[in-house]
Amino acid sequence: MEWVPTVFIAFKVSVLAIGMFFAVKWHYDKAKREKGADSQRAVLRTTGIVAVVFVLLVVVLLLLTFGLGRALGLDLSFS
Repeated sequence: MEWVPTVFIAFKVSVLAIGMFFAVKWHYDKAKREKGADSQRAVLRTTGIVAVVFVLLVVVLLLLTFGLGRALGLDLSFS
């Protein structure tokens, strides 16, 4: 039963990563067709900014979650 969350999380992360890849690719190709190199750079810049913001939000969420857990007296050690 311990492997179920691992498999589900791995599946969810892979599906979201594939979906994000195709979304960025679609916007990139659309910008390439319509407006040229400047629009492509804008799409890539925006994609990078969104990725960085997402990673920072995940880190903040993890820190808040572990902080709240410790404040409530939960044992959150990995050992």
